[in-house]
Amino acid sequence: MKKEMKVIEIHATSLQDTMRQMKHVLGGEINERWGEFTFTVNNENATGNIRFVMFEWGVGLLEYDIVFHDDTILITDTSTFNPIHFIYCLEGFCSHRFGREDMNKMKRIEQFQSVIITNKNGGHNYTYFPKDTKLAINIVQITRKQYLKKNLNGVDSLNEKLHEVFMDTDHENRFSYYGSYNLKLANKINALRQVPSKNGMIRIMQMEGMVYEILAMHISQQEKDSTNLYPKSSLLKRELKVIRNLAKKIVTNFSVDYSVDGLSKESGLSQAKLQEGFKLLYTRTVTEYIRHIRLEAARDFISTTDMNISQIVYTIGFSSRSYFSKIFKAKYGISPSEFQNNAKKNSLAKGVA
Repeated sequence: MKKEMKVIEIHATSLQDTMRQMKHVLGGEINERWGEFTFTVNNENATGNIRFVMFEWGVGLLEYDIVFHDDTILITDTSTFNPIHFIYCLEGFCSHRFGREDMNKMKRIEQFQSVIITNKNGGHNYTYFPKDTKLAINIVQITRKQYLKKNLNGVDSLNEKLHEVFMDTDHENRFSYYGSYNLKLANKINALRQVPSKNGMIRIMQMEGMVYEILAMHISQQEKDSTNLYPKSSLLKRELKVIRNLAKKIVTNFSVDYSVDGLSKESGLSQAKLQEGFKLLYTRTVTEYIRHIRLEAARDFISTTDMNISQIVYTIGFSSRSYFSKIFKAKYGISPSEFQNNAKKNSLAKGVA
């Protein structure tokens, strides 16, 4: 016998209220530290957690890291709490429709896709989560009336359509934007998830700064899409994931003697697609990206180890010290030896202090 879909109805006045109502249906518990709330559940309904934080000026962060054990639909009444939602799926997918639309109007929010949604006052948002699917979803929420009180809100610089959305403080209109795939957002959101938790206050401040960066990236993509300035790509989502995995491999194994031909054979992608993907995701050719990663590693080695320059050159995969010195100075404006001397002086000064 087929199990029915689990329905969670939300009539909330805030993000915190939303989580309390989800907890009432799903079970679990909510804990708070330094203004960061974590809703944790581990039962027959779901396994995982949802993290949420409210910053100043009506900016909120909602992060799903959860598996629902039933097909689940969240029905949210927008009468009293109706922010603009900037949505991004790191893993899995979800779907959305506005309340008055037919079920066949449900639009899927794909992995790595930038999506912006807001409803009109008194409407309903229907958000569908599939069962037994790992979901890692990042949502930045903007409460308009509060946000517009911020002196430097940047709204006047937005394009006409987004400006209308932000200025619609009476929530008279619906708006939805489903963008193309954006793996740069994935990198930034992953960095947000890895902010250290040792110092609560500093953590929250760092998170807030990164949330504004994520918001800016959503807005930038929508603006470029609306003016056809966003770079077009022939690459499929599957191919972009392959390139992103290659880039991660290079970061962790930077000393390997990579070649474009070798990476092409390993990935199954043509050299042209490799170059297109690296330029799209990292604004560098494959060779430029490898060199950049090696130089960043070299700088870290100089700052944190007692290795001499020749040892570092060998460790990062270069064979010529003179070539290394040339490109290091071109990138950082200082020779490796000078950088090392400065690092030692700073270390000694800290020891004396």
